[in-house]
Amino acid sequence: MPAPTPLSPTILVDADACPVKDEIYRVAERHKAHVRVVSNSPFRVPVSERVKRVVVSDGFDAADDWIAANASPSTVVITADILLAERCLKAGATVLRHDGKPFDAASIGSAIATRAIMEDLRAGMDGPLGTAGGGPPPFGKADRSNFLQALDRVLVKLARV
Repeated sequence: MPAPTPLSPTILVDADACPVKDEIYRVAERHKAHVRVVSNSPFRVPVSERVKRVVVSDGFDAADDWIAANASPSTVVITADILLAERCLKAGATVLRHDGKPFDAASIGSAIATRAIMEDLRAGMDGPLGTAGGGPPPFGKADRSNFLQALDRVLVKLARV
């Protein structure tokens, strides 16, 4: 399998809860980008010299650690994990959520703060008086379309660098 070159971007996928893997493969093929699908358990990936499955140990944050260690300015990281996004941004990577919204230096601080507040609220709701509920809205066609457009824009931008 050819290794990524400095001229070919690599997409690192936090795969365990990623709803857009098929879209990533299609866009990556069009842009000749490499894809690393990182998870704690095996996933089916397309037969392609550019797509590689990376199965890490089932240790806490093992997939996140692998992705963060391999993030660089020539990588695009696909994740919904805010703390992983922060680590990858520090490494110079471009980071997209599954709905196509980017994590960037301007937004990551408020995202981390909101995460901490929500965690505190959920902790306060668990117990005899209430239960934690909610979560993100359902993933829809518009999210998938926004993601495809965002990933395409990012790969075009990286190709120009």
